[in-house]
Amino acid sequence: MKEFERARWRCRRGMLELDIVLQRFMDRNYRQLDETELLQFERLLALPDNDLWDLISGKQVNCDTQWRPILELLQKN
Repeated sequence: MKEFERARWRCRRGMLELDIVLQRFMDRNYRQLDETELLQFERLLALPDNDLWDLISGKQVNCDTQWRPILELLQKN
């Protein structure tokens, strides 16, 4: 549970759109992620708000295919 709460705290961003998408993702998908997906999600959270939003919204195409599954889940939220 400690990891979940820590991740939820890291999802608090300076951009309302990101807050909404990331909180929905946490509620709906986070607990079902495997270890690899959790690491990928942590790496995405390390990105600046604008870069992360551009990836989620599709404004920026991601060259790193390892992020694709997590990005698809985020885009559904």
